[in-house]
Amino acid sequence: MSEPETTTVAEGVARIEWAAGEAVDVVRREVAAALLTHHRVEALVDPADVTEQRTATWSGLHREGLLRGVAGGQDRMLYARVASDAPVEAPEGFRALLNSFLPRKRAIGQMLVRDSEDRVLMCQLTYKKDWDLPGGIVEVGESPKLATTREIEEELALVLPAGDLLLTDWLPPWGGWDDAVCLVFDGGVHPSSILEKTTLQPREIRSVAFCTLDEVRERAADFTARRVEAALAALGGGPAYTESGRA
Repeated sequence: MSEPETTTVAEGVARIEWAAGEAVDVVRREVAAALLTHHRVEALVDPADVTEQRTATWSGLHREGLLRGVAGGQDRMLYARVASDAPVEAPEGFRALLNSFLPRKRAIGQMLVRDSEDRVLMCQLTYKKDWDLPGGIVEVGESPKLATTREIEEELALVLPAGDLLLTDWLPPWGGWDDAVCLVFDGGVHPSSILEKTTLQPREIRSVAFCTLDEVRERAADFTARRVEAALAALGGGPAYTESGRA
């Protein structure tokens, strides 16, 4: 078996290649040697080749993401290590290595806002035909509760602090999205005139309305309607868990 090959691809940046089935220890030594003369070492690995991805990982290379169409039109997973990375043998280095490739599930924060007639505040969105509860994506490192409050203010110009958690709803992959976890928080009861205070973010929100459950079922996707019903059922009874709105 031939030795791994290292080439300089940019100033201070080396790229390493190895033959299929190469021992992890051999690749790890090549990475360490390259870092003596470069500040970064990277490798491009076939995303379908689980064995070589493991070799890259246990050689101390962090997974950084997918590069599409870079190898003769084929995708490659980018792995890299920089000179300032903590040693893999150190606890913080090992945690950072694991964190680079372990699954990261998308989180969504939504709010259940009701009026005095027990109608639910729903949003007509610009990027899909179905209506949905107000809310949005939780940013990396952000509290889901604070994210929900932030999204309501950004999209509707309403300052409504998120209350207790009502529902955790797992969403399977759908419509080009990966799976996600949706957290629905209690937004309390407000007069329907609160709609007069809204300023809609035109990029995402077309209109808003307080809807009865029948109207929710008519306007929202079936799994969204189930989520709304599950959140309403959880009021006063503690947080519930559903999958696509089903218990």
